[in-house]
Amino acid sequence: MNYVTLGGVTVGLCILGYQLMSWWPGRKQLMKDPVKHASKLLPFLASWSYGCLTTLGIAGLIGTASSAVLGLSNWLGDAALVWGVGEQPGQLAARATFTPLTTPGACLVLILTCVFIAAVKKAGEEGAGDLKRGAWCGICLGTSAGVAGFAAVPLAQAANWVGDNVYEAV
Repeated sequence: MNYVTLGGVTVGLCILGYQLMSWWPGRKQLMKDPVKHASKLLPFLASWSYGCLTTLGIAGLIGTASSAVLGLSNWLGDAALVWGVGEQPGQLAARATFTPLTTPGACLVLILTCVFIAAVKKAGEEGAGDLKRGAWCGICLGTSAGVAGFAAVPLAQAANWVGDNVYEAV
């Protein structure tokens, strides 16, 4: 299991804040057509979910890449805390309700990795940034003990359920 530090959560929240401010159309525009504007967040949310799943007990190349991104984010965030605002970094406790992926759930993450790579290639330069930021944010916040971390529990359960049902049918 990967562990996140205070700096890693800070990096994840910075990415989330950046994405929300980049997306925000303004109150008037949002009230005028909420479905159109909310749908612009779906690629970020989907890739956030994918990033979150990669931190939940995945091994191999995908788990190593996810762990490396989390480690780099922890280091960058901790350095920013020390040098940016003069605070001491620290390790955060992981969620107490950690739900690991089952074997079919892990197989589903491999399938989602292929889909994610195809989506990044298809999205072009502008859309790929949203997808990459979403995955990065999910990796940073997926093991946190806060609200974003608690979202990982239903994501893992859903991945396990879908994986069980897909591989049961085969």
